[in-house]
Amino acid sequence: MCRNIRPLSNFEPPATEDEVQAAALQYVRKISGATHPSRANAEAFDRAVAEVAAASARLLDALVTTAPPKDRAVEAEKAKARSALRFAR
Repeated sequence: MCRNIRPLSNFEPPATEDEVQAAALQYVRKISGATHPSRANAEAFDRAVAEVAAASARLLDALVTTAPPKDRAVEAEKAKARSALRFAR
């Protein structure tokens, strides 16, 4: 999976529409191999991003878990700690 795409399920507060859209954009960029499509491919690229975002939003709405929701601030601190260990000099 692309490192820039973060898990969005089971968070409190839930993932925003912007987060789902950003993840969809990263996914389409990854599989298409283009960060900025040509004008000839722009319509197909934008349509794919919209479709992936819609499917992702439906998936997130349908997921059910018994685990307690993760706190965004706590998860961000964990990510910072992992990054500090990974890139320590």
